[in-house]
Amino acid sequence: MSQAEAGLPRTYSLKTRVMGWTLAILVAIALPAGAAFLWLVDATVVKLGTLVAEKQILFDRYRGLEALMREVSLAETVARSPAIVDWAENEADPVKAERGLAELEHYRQSFRDRSYFTVIAGSGNYYFNDRDNSYEHDRKRYTLSAGNPRDGWYYKTAALGSGCHLNVDNDDNLRVTKVWINCVIRKDSRVLGIIGTGLDLTQFIREVVDIPQTGVQSMFVDRSGAVQAHRDANLVDFHSLTKDIASKKTIYQLVDNDPDRSLLGEMIARVGAGDDLVQSRFMHVGGKRVLVGVGYLDRLGWFNVTVMDIDRIIDRRLFLPLGLLFGAVLLAAAALMTLLFKRAVLDRLARVEHAASHVRAREFRAVAIDAGRDEIGRLSQAFGTMARSVEENTARLEEAVRERTEQLERLAHADPLTGALNRRGFEQAFEKSRSRAGRTGHQAGLLLVDLDNLKPLNDSHGHQSGDEVIAELARRMTALLRDRDICARWGGDEFILLLDNVDRDALSAIAAAIVTAAAERPVTLGNGASVTVSTSIGATLLEPQDTLTEATRHADEALYVAKRNGRNGFAISPPEELSLRRRSNG
Repeated sequence: MSQAEAGLPRTYSLKTRVMGWTLAILVAIALPAGAAFLWLVDATVVKLGTLVAEKQILFDRYRGLEALMREVSLAETVARSPAIVDWAENEADPVKAERGLAELEHYRQSFRDRSYFTVIAGSGNYYFNDRDNSYEHDRKRYTLSAGNPRDGWYYKTAALGSGCHLNVDNDDNLRVTKVWINCVIRKDSRVLGIIGTGLDLTQFIREVVDIPQTGVQSMFVDRSGAVQAHRDANLVDFHSLTKDIASKKTIYQLVDNDPDRSLLGEMIARVGAGDDLVQSRFMHVGGKRVLVGVGYLDRLGWFNVTVMDIDRIIDRRLFLPLGLLFGAVLLAAAALMTLLFKRAVLDRLARVEHAASHVRAREFRAVAIDAGRDEIGRLSQAFGTMARSVEENTARLEEAVRERTEQLERLAHADPLTGALNRRGFEQAFEKSRSRAGRTGHQAGLLLVDLDNLKPLNDSHGHQSGDEVIAELARRMTALLRDRDICARWGGDEFILLLDNVDRDALSAIAAAIVTAAAERPVTLGNGASVTVSTSIGATLLEPQDTLTEATRHADEALYVAKRNGRNGFAISPPEELSLRRRSNG
């Protein structure tokens, strides 16, 4: 007879009940713990991926700036050259045309592509020469027409009125595909034309966009989203300046859905407005969920967009041993599951999560490493290794950014031929010097130094020889200057010097010393020939209220007097006190 038939209460096995409760507790704990683990893995991957993405965007941004800014700065310098402005204003004047073309040929050697183009607004004439000097005797290639759609790039760029603008284009007339740098030539408020150069698109992509990185794809787009540089040439939007937005190949066409397209547009707008240096969000591209980051190259008007497949960059299989550890602990110690799970897993994972928060805050030194030798310990050590790697990469990137920034600043303010300041650098140095003079009460002097008869020397020995003479003159002048004196290249063969704490006698002495230093010994050229050079100098003492424009006008007046008196000498302004001192060649 059974217990039920005998009327006795049914008994249950304690082992069964413990196993049942253990199983229930196991399930009750395992489900949220598993969900928490997956959330933690995903959050860690996402946050690490976001941090890596932001650094990648900054890296791509400065790679783009490095590749393009030197060419943009040099093109801006050419567009402001007095010889170019005079020629663009008076194209029919043969003397100014010759000077302008000679100036272009001089700068052509400094451009990376060794080529240039110029469009004169008055006539629409298009001038071009390439690295092989193929068009030396035929630099005027054709005349632009407002009715020709292929010439629309010029008219749209000229309508912008100022600055330099980039355009990826395939020139049908010249049969080349390049990243074109178009700088507007201006005088006052008038647009006189456009001057610029190009970078070969294939070379640009190879150096900037097509660096092999697992799971990372970089591209550059303009403000409308038109693709300007991509490793896949079929995605590049050529002739962007002349197209309607509906016909452009844009980055929005690569995004899978409208919400993500709107989000990408908002990111580009915020970065372009300067609200954020970098924006990154997850969205769907090509059927996959990827991290898309956007940075802004403010000097160029382009955006660098980086698409990162986080699953390829951070291998989630790294977390598999931890999942297996969960199962082993739960099955082997079910009775003590809660305590052991908390102490052996959750508490330690909390430390990993806390370490992740330090990484997010860039407090790399505060990341605590679990010294355990099991899976969690190895994961923590791997995380610590990753944190240290991120810290080292961050330091390297920041150092690289600092070095590149300093290089770009030097390029923007230095003359590439002589190493002296260029016009922009001198203007800034002048303002600082005048501010210092206002505090100290020292009087300053300004010299305009013009190399006499450079054109005959160029005609006889070539423009390279002229460059050698200009560089040698800069060296001789620099050797005569004091610590606070400033020397800059003002034009093609003209230098400007700002002398600190001088009176009329000291100003005369330094001007005479420069005239003597220039003429006292011939300049030996690279071809072995020796040439004798001389200089004409216009000098003026600055009044506290003098601007740079007023000071250079006074010095120009004195320079004209020195030239009228036979060159190889100097004169000092103001006009009523002009005194010319000549030095004989003996």
